Amino acid sequence: MATPDATVPGPGGTLDPKEKRKVLAGTMVGTTIEWYDFFIYAQAAGLVLAPLFLAPLSDASPAVAQVLSFATIGISFLFRPLGAIVAGHLGDKFGRKRILVFTLVMMGAATCAIGLLPTYAQIGVAAPVLLILMRVIQGFSAGGEWGGAALMSVEHAPVDKRGYFGAYPQIGVPCGMILATFVVWVITAVIGNEAFLEWGWRIPFLLSFLLIIVGHLIRKTVEESPVFKLMQQRRAKSSAPLGRLFRKNSKEVILSALIFVANNAAGYLVIAFMATYASRPVEEFGLGMERGPVLLATTLASFGWLVSTLYGGWISDRVGRVRTFQIGYVLLAAWAVPMWFMVDTANIYMYFLGLFVFTLTFGLSYGPQSALYAEMFPAEVRYSGVSIGYALGAILGGAFAAMIAELLLTNFGASWTIGVYVVFLSLISFVAVSLVRKNIQGVDLHADEDEPTSVT
Repeated sequence: MATPDATVPGPGGTLDPKEKRKVLAGTMVGTTIEWYDFFIYAQAAGLVLAPLFLAPLSDASPAVAQVLSFATIGISFLFRPLGAIVAGHLGDKFGRKRILVFTLVMMGAATCAIGLLPTYAQIGVAAPVLLILMRVIQGFSAGGEWGGAALMSVEHAPVDKRGYFGAYPQIGVPCGMILATFVVWVITAVIGNEAFLEWGWRIPFLLSFLLIIVGHLIRKTVEESPVFKLMQQRRAKSSAPLGRLFRKNSKEVILSALIFVANNAAGYLVIAFMATYASRPVEEFGLGMERGPVLLATTLASFGWLVSTLYGGWISDRVGRVRTFQIGYVLLAAWAVPMWFMVDTANIYMYFLGLFVFTLTFGLSYGPQSALYAEMFPAEVRYSGVSIGYALGAILGGAFAAMIAELLLTNFGASWTIGVYVVFLSLISFVAVSLVRKNIQGVDLHADEDEPTSVT
């Protein structure tokens, strides 16, 4: 077995401080921009897209139109595995860096295009068709984004800081959420609700163009993953890494998907459902709160997600990835039902507090994810494995979480039933992470699947 070079992070390796800053900034900023694009759509789906792109149905039945609007969020998730397969296969063969730049540009282009789409009133049924097409492109892009960013961070990390390094692409998700919600709040506050519904909703989508330029410039400065460089040096690449993945690592793919479902579902409830539920009229199964304060409270509450994600990655290097995940899912399940009784008071401060504590529970089952997934797969199929597992978990978890929440609310008339749904998913994810094979923390990320690995 080839021994890792002394300059390559890993057992006995070091990382130049300047390169460390580039890696952490590149993975965090890139995923922030990527998920800003994704979350802007989720925000719009809850606030404006139903009347604009599903006009006849929205006029006849607003509740059904809202369910279908939330369903368009899930449609893009169905194409994430395809994006994960393509990006993972190419990333395992040609490097993490190229694919990260490609997915960033693709996501941004689709987001800008949504901001330019004509509505149903202008071109009829072609409007929702084009909207769904752009969502498909977004989903394809998102499927390849996370795996590349996660591996760029973890494969650059010293062995005892993988969880901490891996938390940086993870905080791109709450940062993207904060940025998306903040932008919508500012625009709504400046131009008013009526103008936002008429034309202002396009501005957050069009702003993605500027963010793409910033992200592209930052990512270009990051070196290729040292693990991939070592794979090239020793010609260890498989001729068909995707086939090898499903032949030898199908169990890890399934477990990685199930580990993610509860966290992703809970996250998308905050991203796509909570502000809509709180701000729509009471007669439409809402709380009738003012939209501006709700958006601001949701933005501020999401800082809990950011802080706890960094902490989750850091603490997993000390107490273990699996243990950190387990604690996180116990806390998530414990708060999933009580939160709704606070939210349902329709008091903005109680809404903020309930949501803030809810997001605090996310980090322990999200911060360590990059490191855990990287350690579950051998180098030659790692990009494919983590990307496909993440994408499948997103389909089972967040893809239709907002739609399911809407159906539970309209059928039972009680928001706490949504909390029961989260508890059920938390149990599934808790069991899945408990089945991860022992002693993988600290494995040599440079090793082939068939070679012995060292555990610290």
